[in-house]
Amino acid sequence: MPELSRFFGIVIRLHYADHNPPHFHATYQGRTVEVDIRSLAIIEGGIATRALGLVMEWAAEHQTELAEDWRRAASGEPIARIAPLA
Repeated sequence: MPELSRFFGIVIRLHYADHNPPHFHATYQGRTVEVDIRSLAIIEGGIATRALGLVMEWAAEHQTELAEDWRRAASGEPIARIAPLA
């Protein structure tokens, strides 16, 4: 699973040929959450509240890039890394 970004101990990944809806996976301290790219709603899982807030802030800033990486992954193209939360 390719890594899109890493910040504050949080790792953001995207699967190739993953199921719809378009989403990404965020892992923090051994726990994972799946987040819908379009709505930023939690699909499954959960991580610490503070970490989740950082993930949501990052995702809101990079929603267009996330959607483009989802398109690339669905087409089997290489994905682009996305800047971490500063």
